Amino acid sequence: MSTEEKVASHYTHGSLETAILQTLAADGKDIENLRIRDLTDVDEFHLGRHAATVDFARDLDLAAGLRLADIGSGLGGPARHFADSYGCIVSGIDLTEEFVQVANSLTARCGLEDLVSFRQGSALALPFESGSFDRVTLIHVGMNIEDKARLFSEIRRILEPGGRFGLYEIMQMREGTLPYPMPWAMAPETSFVCSPDVYRHLLDEAGFTVELEQDRSALAIRLAHEARARAAAAGEARDLGFRTLMGPRAGERMSNVNVSVEGGLLAPIEMIAKAI
Repeated sequence: MSTEEKVASHYTHGSLETAILQTLAADGKDIENLRIRDLTDVDEFHLGRHAATVDFARDLDLAAGLRLADIGSGLGGPARHFADSYGCIVSGIDLTEEFVQVANSLTARCGLEDLVSFRQGSALALPFESGSFDRVTLIHVGMNIEDKARLFSEIRRILEPGGRFGLYEIMQMREGTLPYPMPWAMAPETSFVCSPDVYRHLLDEAGFTVELEQDRSALAIRLAHEARARAAAAGEARDLGFRTLMGPRAGERMSNVNVSVEGGLLAPIEMIAKAI
C-alpha cells in the first residue's frame, strides 16, 4: 500500500457513524436534530479540542461569505464551527472516505449543508481551482504527510493573493524518540512530525509570510488535566469521543501524546501565514 492508503486505513473505523450516534443518544442528545455543541466531544480530535478551534478561528480573522478550504477535515467539527459562528462557506477534503461520509451526515443533521460540504481527496493534489479560496486551514494533519513542500505549494495555489493559511499542527520541539502508538500513527512508518523551523522554511519557499506563531501547549495540558479530573471524579477513566474513533488503545495513544507535550518533546503550534 502507498503511504496515503496506509493513512486512510489507519483512520477507517468501519461503522463510525453508528458508533457516534449511539454515543450521542446514550448522552441524551436528539440525533435527528443535532446542534453544534452536541458534537464537541466527538468531532474535534486535536489537542485543545473545541477551545483551540475557537481561538484558531478568531486568529484567522474570519467573516461571513469567506471561502475556506479545510484540508484534512476529519469529522468536520472545525469546519462546522467556521460556518456556524462566522458564516464562512467551507469546503472540506479528507483522505479517509468514511470520515467524509460521516462529516457530511453530521453536517446535514445540524442543518449546515448549505454552507459546509466535504469530499474525499488528497492534500497533495487538491481538487480545487487556483485562487479559489480566501482562507485555508490545516489542523493536526501534517504529521501524516511527508512531502510538506508539495502540500504547502498546493495550498498556496488554491489561495488568492493576500489570503491566509492557518495551521495548527503537532511539532517536535527537541531531539528525542516519539513513543508509539500515537493518535495519528501506530508506528513511525506513517508519522512525519517536524520542527517549527522546518514549517517556517517550507512556508517561506511556498510563498507565505508567517504573521503569527504561538505554542498552545499550556491550553492542551490544562484541558487534558481537567478531563482526567472529571473522569476520576466520576469514577471512570474514559473519553468517549476519542475511544469511539480510536478503539481500545485510545487511552494509550492519548497518554503518549499528552506525556510528550508535557515533557516538551512535542507541542501543538499555531501559525497564521499570508499568501504573497
